[in-house]
Amino acid sequence: MKELEKKSIPVLEMTCASCATNVEGHVQKLKGVKAANVNFASNTLNITYDPQEVSLEKLKNEVQSIGYDLIIEDEDALEKQEQSEHKHYRELRIKTIGAWALSIPLVIFGMFLMHLPGVQWIELALCVPILVFFGTSFYVNAWKQLKHRKANMDTLVALSTLIAFLFSLFNTLYPEFWTNRGLEPHVYYEAAGVIIAFVLLGKLLEERAKSSTSSAIKKLIGLQPKTARRIDEEGEKDVPIALLKKGDKVSVRPGEKIPVDGIVVSGTSAVDESMISGEPIPVEKKAGDKVLTGTINQKGSFVMEATQVGGETVLAQIIRMVQEAQGSKAPVQRIVDKAAGIFVPVVIVLAVITFAVWMAFGGTSNLSYAILSAVSVLVIACPCALGLATPTALMVGIGKGAQNHILIKDAVALEEMRKINCVVLDKTGTITEGKPNVTNLEWTAPESDRNRSILLAMEMKSEHPLANAISESLIGITPFPLPDFESETGKGVRSVIDGAVYWVGSKGYLESFGIQLSETQKNSRRQWEEEAKSVVFFGCDNHLLAMIAIADTIKSTSAAAIRELQKQGIEVHMLTGDAKLTAEAIARELGLTHYEAQMLPSDKEKYIVELQDKGMRVAMVGDGINDSQALARANVSIAMGKGTDIAMDIAMVTLMTSDLMLLPKTFILSGKTVRLIYQNLFWASIYNLISIPLAAGVLWLFGGPLLNPMIASAAMAFSSVSVVLNSLRLKWSKI
Repeated sequence: MKELEKKSIPVLEMTCASCATNVEGHVQKLKGVKAANVNFASNTLNITYDPQEVSLEKLKNEVQSIGYDLIIEDEDALEKQEQSEHKHYRELRIKTIGAWALSIPLVIFGMFLMHLPGVQWIELALCVPILVFFGTSFYVNAWKQLKHRKANMDTLVALSTLIAFLFSLFNTLYPEFWTNRGLEPHVYYEAAGVIIAFVLLGKLLEERAKSSTSSAIKKLIGLQPKTARRIDEEGEKDVPIALLKKGDKVSVRPGEKIPVDGIVVSGTSAVDESMISGEPIPVEKKAGDKVLTGTINQKGSFVMEATQVGGETVLAQIIRMVQEAQGSKAPVQRIVDKAAGIFVPVVIVLAVITFAVWMAFGGTSNLSYAILSAVSVLVIACPCALGLATPTALMVGIGKGAQNHILIKDAVALEEMRKINCVVLDKTGTITEGKPNVTNLEWTAPESDRNRSILLAMEMKSEHPLANAISESLIGITPFPLPDFESETGKGVRSVIDGAVYWVGSKGYLESFGIQLSETQKNSRRQWEEEAKSVVFFGCDNHLLAMIAIADTIKSTSAAAIRELQKQGIEVHMLTGDAKLTAEAIARELGLTHYEAQMLPSDKEKYIVELQDKGMRVAMVGDGINDSQALARANVSIAMGKGTDIAMDIAMVTLMTSDLMLLPKTFILSGKTVRLIYQNLFWASIYNLISIPLAAGVLWLFGGPLLNPMIASAAMAFSSVSVVLNSLRLKWSKI
């Protein structure tokens, strides 16, 4: 089987949604390209291809042939794209200022001083620089599209302005053609100039607004350090991150960002990992512990060994996941893309029909009206608003998720989540902490530091799975030096100290020392066991010293998260491989009526299929390998970020913290994003449905005015901006 590669490649020189459709269609036709989609909002090409059949250089050459460009270099590709976009923005701003500087006097002469002798020559002198110097790109790009039998927004602008200009130029050079027929030779230089000025202004505002939609990815990229302090035979030396290799030793000082993923070799410190994990408390790091790129070292210093560099780091993978998600397409977007692809040719046909109808009903006397109306139709119709409707909402929504530690892999997940009416939660590691903790420590003898010290020492030596939970609960205690230690499999551990036998173990071990529990102690044990807790006993000879209850505790936010999901109308189910008694206790505490115990991985998958057969749309939330089958089967799969890599690979959505409250937030985010998409599509569609007939002159039939091409160009320019601004509302809303 051929090895396919997936890449996200920055695209340059795109000016509208039709451009994105053209690039996508051209690339998809190339041999070796298996899948390609272009996102106009993020200016990226997401491509799956066979590198043996088509090279990146060939892709670049092909895209350049239709007037666009690709940045195919892996190193600093995004930085190069940003530099290119900044340069483009500066040039666009200069062109916009220049176009308006000439357009304003052009409008004054054309609209208010049109009867001055020779005024048309002044207008011509003002109009030519606008078209030649500030509007050149529209004509160049339109010509490139024409050579490939394509059309885009530049085609509409070039056609409308050229028609208005050439008609005005003819009337300036040969006014007698009209005067001999008793008609006035009108000129529309101001329309041609102002169309260019308004379209440039619209693009400038659009570029500025679009840059805000990608602020989340820019913040993530900003977390990546640029240099690292590498240690070699010559000592410590600052080097660019790109030069680091696996196995390199790196020194990290207090307050610095960790440059790559790696393992601490020497030294200790605390590291702020909140930007990756969302956990606010700094994590203690010592030799052997893992550290991640972009996290911030606190007061200590240490030496680390690089284990993942470049695109292999966790942060790089998160950035790549967010980029791919922002570049992906929701199902509704594919319909919009098809519409955008045929939109420009349809508009040109409508403009021709408009011209023909005016001429048919008025002949030569209506020529000015026919040209004005055709130009207005060409100008006012805007595929950009339609093309930006979905991707801008997705970019803001997915970026908002990333800022809140919710990683959404693709747009399909966002659209699917709003249809979910059933959530299946794995218990261990999702609802609960995923590790045993001491919940109760009841001393039945006078409590003393000596007894605590002995208990800690014995549990530190024990290999029992619950021993570590007891050890971790005895913080700040110094372990007692044990003269001897003995473990009895299935029962417990014991040690003889000063002639007395100290022991820790099960109820059976307790009974082997001839100890009978009091009624109060029996009631405590019974209550703990009903709460699905394991009970451990600690004693000395035939005296019970303490009773300890241990359980996999429920996360502090699980109950609130489940209540919030239920408020949203989502049915919540819990699955676990634990015993029925444990499942019942957890379900009772959380107020769950749907739960199943002793579930194998295949049972979890079967359970989801049964729910789907009943017509439920199911989201599965899990964190382990045993959840992978169920995750793959669910309509939407959601992984807890502290779980296994396989769960995160399969999942459509990853919650980067252990806080289950992120789950209801994810559904809220999905609902808000999808609502934005449909709002944008509605307004973009309504705009074109209303504006095109107005531009064609429908109001004239009822005694109303003709739509001036200048007004049409202003309306077109701001329709795209309004769609982007509407999407940006999500950026500042609360989830």
